Amino acid sequence: MKVLIIDDETPATLVLAEKLGKYDYIDLCGTACSGDIGLKLIKEVQPEILFLDVELPDMLGIDFLKKMREISTKPCHVIMYTAHSDYMLSSFRNNAFDYLMKPIDEKELDTVLSRITTEKKSADTPDVITHNDANEKNSNEEKLLFYTNTVDFRLVHLRDIGLFQYNHEQRVWEAVVACRKEPIKLKRNANNETLLAIDNRFVQVSQKYIVNINYLLEVNDNICSLYPPFDKIDYIKVGRLYRKKLIERFNSL
Repeated sequence: MKVLIIDDETPATLVLAEKLGKYDYIDLCGTACSGDIGLKLIKEVQPEILFLDVELPDMLGIDFLKKMREISTKPCHVIMYTAHSDYMLSSFRNNAFDYLMKPIDEKELDTVLSRITTEKKSADTPDVITHNDANEKNSNEEKLLFYTNTVDFRLVHLRDIGLFQYNHEQRVWEAVVACRKEPIKLKRNANNETLLAIDNRFVQVSQKYIVNINYLLEVNDNICSLYPPFDKIDYIKVGRLYRKKLIERFNSL
């Protein structure tokens, strides 16, 4: 895979280049020490992976990402890396694939590259469904049926559900779904137990909210921040009684 490194710190670039040299499928096509030079390389190389420093001499990495979209013709996995964590949320909001801290830990680097190769293999696999493997594909892409009125209904992939929230005024649970402005109201007999039983990716963080754990980015001052397309949501508060169970879902360092 074609890789570029854009970083004004030469020692950091050399260290990363050495670590990448251990992967036989990585082709380091160039490095740049500024945003302008980096954009020219992007246009020329069209890399599949980009390691981008957050703070460049002529622009911020976030601004670089915005300009990059205008010239990049192929999908590129952007990995922001820096000594500062201040830009983590804005990086993900600008579609960065991952975020690494300097000095880069070899295990973390390996994890990120493994995710990229897995995703690439999945994308390269022909989407052909035979009768024998139809059940397996359906199990991986389960859908829920939501009634939009007494007769009509809408099918929604589980992966597109960011959270369930309880509407106290109407006394019903609602599903917040990607690419839909208004939440979908559920039947009155739906409760937190039935929602949690749908899939283990859904976890209750308070009496009012059940979130899709795959979209959870961080919890700051007990407020959840989510990955796009739910990154504008800033009202999900983690309840004291639910915090421990939420933390237990992850390995902590």
